[in-house]
Amino acid sequence: MKRVVHFEIHADDPAACARWYGALFGWTMQEMPALDYWLINTGEGPGISGGIVRRKGPKPAIGAPVSSFVCTIGTDTLDADFAAALKAGGVEALPKTPIPGVGYIAYVIDPFGNIFGLHQADPNAGRP
Repeated sequence: MKRVVHFEIHADDPAACARWYGALFGWTMQEMPALDYWLINTGEGPGISGGIVRRKGPKPAIGAPVSSFVCTIGTDTLDADFAAALKAGGVEALPKTPIPGVGYIAYVIDPFGNIFGLHQADPNAGRP
């Protein structure tokens, strides 16, 4: 089975994007100036790490249909992370929504025009 092994976030200002995601999620960043690229280390354990690449085209319009993969970040504190993302300049794309028997999901549009998900596992989600 083939798996996703790396993700990329596009930004007009990769350094600002690196600071934003680093502050929000505690990810560590390593600049690669020769490539105009930032490596992202999301931590140990299950999951993947990625990078930040300079956007080469127009920024996606808020409200436009999603036309790319959406990366979803696992969290034990969805409400706090969602609020922190909005306070830091993100825009709500989908409010906290239960997925019955699985958990909760919410989507944010970052200040760089990218959408990402937040997921908190909870087998009791959506049950009365």
